[in-house]
Amino acid sequence: MITIIDYGLGNIRAFVNIYHQLNIPIKIAAQYDDLKEATKVILPGVGAFDYAMQKLEMSGMRQTLDEIVLHRHVPVLGICVGMQMLACFSEEGWLPGLG
Repeated sequence: MITIIDYGLGNIRAFVNIYHQLNIPIKIAAQYDDLKEATKVILPGVGAFDYAMQKLEMSGMRQTLDEIVLHRHVPVLGICVGMQMLACFSEEGWLPGLG
């Protein structure tokens, strides 16, 4: 199941609308339990890198995201700042990325 991470940044509805138009089932993850069954993940985001990393940490999904990606090898598509968050760091911020 394609799962879109909703940690408070990004236009989640735009992704939902497109996938519904294409008749592709999706799930929105707003908490860590929602990520456990993901087979593909979309990490969207808009705004500043540090703020996005803080929002992801505060969402409680960071550890589960690390687990499913690093140990279960679930593919992740990062969009906009979500793509930047996949790196170890950003020149636009001070916090570490997901690496």
